[in-house]
Amino acid sequence: MAFDFILMLTANDRTIPDARVRLEEALEGGVRHIGFKDVGLPVEDLKGLADAIRQAGGRSYLEVVSLDADSELASARAAVALDVDCLLGGTRADAVTAVTRHHPLRYFPFPGRITGHPSALEGPAEAIVASARRLAELEHVHGLDLLAYRYDGDVAALMRQVCAAVAKPVIMAGSIDSEARVTAAAGAGASGFTVGTAALAEAFPAAEPGFAAQVRAILAITARARARATAPRRIALVAHDTRKAHLRAWVLRHTAALTGHRLICTGGTGRMITEAAPVLSVQRLQRGGRGGDQQLGAMIATGELDGVVFFADPTIPHGGDVDLQALTRLAILHDTPLALSASAADMLVMSLLADVPE
Repeated sequence: MAFDFILMLTANDRTIPDARVRLEEALEGGVRHIGFKDVGLPVEDLKGLADAIRQAGGRSYLEVVSLDADSELASARAAVALDVDCLLGGTRADAVTAVTRHHPLRYFPFPGRITGHPSALEGPAEAIVASARRLAELEHVHGLDLLAYRYDGDVAALMRQVCAAVAKPVIMAGSIDSEARVTAAAGAGASGFTVGTAALAEAFPAAEPGFAAQVRAILAITARARARATAPRRIALVAHDTRKAHLRAWVLRHTAALTGHRLICTGGTGRMITEAAPVLSVQRLQRGGRGGDQQLGAMIATGELDGVVFFADPTIPHGGDVDLQALTRLAILHDTPLALSASAADMLVMSLLADVPE
């Protein structure tokens, strides 16, 4: 996740009654990550909401706010039935993953002790960080949902400590109602943040009144904060054999910007980059012809990549053309940036990565 704004169509821990109408306004505003709760509307309406988000090219989120075990498991089953992309919240990860492990949704539970309505995060920071580590070690937990601004303590320090303690994405939630809080979340290493009631109440300064304008204002804030984001990006790098030298030169030119981020490469490309720039963090997949391109496609489909750089050679026929077409289709379907040339890759780096050298 490249520090994403997740709009929650919720108020007072319930999906708002006019969520379908608000969704159209939100899409007009340009938001692509949209969530709701499993209470507040009938199941068939929630299913229609999730389907509409997907049809618009967005990613759908369901948030758990229930504190008792039965209700939390009911929420997990609802997430599966509604076929959402991500499940946020909840505190019983062992029980929930037994429900979700065979579904492609991504699960982000709450670390720490959660109490009350609206939910609050309690306990010493050390205990919250320990909880985050334990949850992140679970196979079917894909990230964390930290109720940072519902914590009665040093919020900035807590966000930094949790993000530093785990390798999985951390989403910040709860009472984010200002640009200062969005920027602090980005600087602490968050991969995203949620806003619900504050957007509905039009708490953010906007050029004009209205929900769509409010969404656009938060997206503009997100773009400014992203320039200060410290969470490592996950970027796929791959090249046709005849363009590998071009990719090598591009990587050497951008080594400073790529340092500290996570590069995922098909086999031969990964070896070339490791040899050329040993300072970079490179995860090698299979060679392209042995399934590496399919592995990349799976990572796009599950939302694990922030961008893909594929130096393709359009001048000669390739046996991998079908794989490139498949990756292009998946990148479009899952709204993942895809660069097929050096200039496009330059723009992707400038957009995604902080501290890009001038």
